[in-house]
Amino acid sequence: MNSAHSKRKHRAAKWLSAGVGLAALLWFLARVVPKPSRVTYPCQRAAAPLAGGFAVWFAGALASGAALRRAKALWGRSRLALACLGLLIAGSLAVGALVTARQALPTAGSPTPNQPIGVAKGLNAGRVVWVHDPNAATWEGPGQGHWWEGHNTSQAAVDGMMSAAIRRLSGVGSDAKAWEALFRQFNRSRGSGNTGYRKGEKVTIKVNFVGCIVGGRQVDPKTYELARQRDYMNTSPQMILALLRQLVRAGGVEQQDVSVGDPLSLFPKQYYDLLHQEFPNVRYLDHDGGNADHPRTHVQRSEVPFYWSIRPEGKTQDYVPAPYAEAKYFINMANLKSHTLAGVTLCAKNHYGSLIRKPPEKGYYDMHETLARKTPGSGHYRALVDLMGHAHTGGKTLLYFIDGLYPGVHPADSAPRKWSAAPFNGHWASSLLASQDPVAIDSVAFDFLYAEWSDHPHLSGADDYLHEAAQAHNPPSGTFYDPDHATGTTRLASLGVHEHWNNPTDRRYSRNLGKKEGIELVTASVARRGPPRAAPR
Repeated sequence: MNSAHSKRKHRAAKWLSAGVGLAALLWFLARVVPKPSRVTYPCQRAAAPLAGGFAVWFAGALASGAALRRAKALWGRSRLALACLGLLIAGSLAVGALVTARQALPTAGSPTPNQPIGVAKGLNAGRVVWVHDPNAATWEGPGQGHWWEGHNTSQAAVDGMMSAAIRRLSGVGSDAKAWEALFRQFNRSRGSGNTGYRKGEKVTIKVNFVGCIVGGRQVDPKTYELARQRDYMNTSPQMILALLRQLVRAGGVEQQDVSVGDPLSLFPKQYYDLLHQEFPNVRYLDHDGGNADHPRTHVQRSEVPFYWSIRPEGKTQDYVPAPYAEAKYFINMANLKSHTLAGVTLCAKNHYGSLIRKPPEKGYYDMHETLARKTPGSGHYRALVDLMGHAHTGGKTLLYFIDGLYPGVHPADSAPRKWSAAPFNGHWASSLLASQDPVAIDSVAFDFLYAEWSDHPHLSGADDYLHEAAQAHNPPSGTFYDPDHATGTTRLASLGVHEHWNNPTDRRYSRNLGKKEGIELVTASVARRGPPRAAPR
């Protein structure tokens, strides 16, 4: 599949979206006009957004044409002022129609509940733990300090959330034993024997610092201070600190064997100081490597290549970062955010910062081309699957976390948004998700975002990467997913299990309903305790 073919598919998808919108409108009118009570039927609730989007787009296009014809007539009669006004109105309506066509038409219908696909992963297969503690995020909002300051985000509460997540994920009642169980399961599943963590093995943690991206001017490269968008929704330093405490004190990993950061971003002073004070020997990864006054670990590429399964021609070769290649274990700590191009940005898209260069950087394959906004619909190649499946990314991932303390919309928001649905009730989401299954955790996070916001997560194709990843061995797109070889050699196996919950109130997945397949969502209670004790040596 080449880029020209992708563009043809994109144009076809646009016409298909318009056709689907028209069909939905005709179906909606045919069913609801004779019997208005049918508007509550599930099929009509699914058709309504598509029908409405098409109607707005079509009306805007007609109104724009009428305004343009009126403007031409006025111009012919030398009524220039009115003609210019008409042209302005026509232009505005045309822009509105185009925006609506791009935003309203490509939306998808309601996800089908409880139809799992793929193979569940983890010690407790398909388990996703959700911890919600409103005491963790207490920030009053923009203008009242910053969310990452200690008096606005409770470290004790976040520590409790992390401990609860680790324990419930493993099903073991102590932090140290939980880590031992998780390490052993990981090694068994990779053919490394029934062994736990061994001294000297390296662990790399990928966080999401997209608000500190290199060249973005959010971080001053001289002082390393957050200079702009200081309330952006990056992975919180409190969540990183809680993980480091768990990993070092309960997991038994030496500080010098831990690397944490975002290869595409700068590690700001406000976050670094909090972490470095307690863990001075951890390696803090930074795109530039800091400077003499603010030293960081410079992320360099390894010699391990990364290939795109679409096999684009004439593109600069990608390589995984050296800290990834050196690590025995990997931890993916993403953020709970929606995204104007992708619909959602979670653990899979957290790897958009993993290749050191920017996603659309000149000469390289543009990772944005297969996002939902640019390639709507289902059954398409998704670059996210390659990022999830490479041997040195997903192949090494011990744990997946999604920091949901302060969710927002990337890149539209400069600060997080409070959530309206229960149990958040107008406060911050103040949550943490954890799993060993990359598809399951993104599926659950997608459902939360889809239920809370009616725009970007509803883009047609926003969850298509989860369908592709769950069925990577035989995906709907027909793609031979193999990011580890220059040509298709060894197909990826299923990367995990995908399904949608039954409804946003009960939040029940198939395993919650007594089935032996699918996702299990576990809600964890938070016990107040101090930092984790050191693991026995």
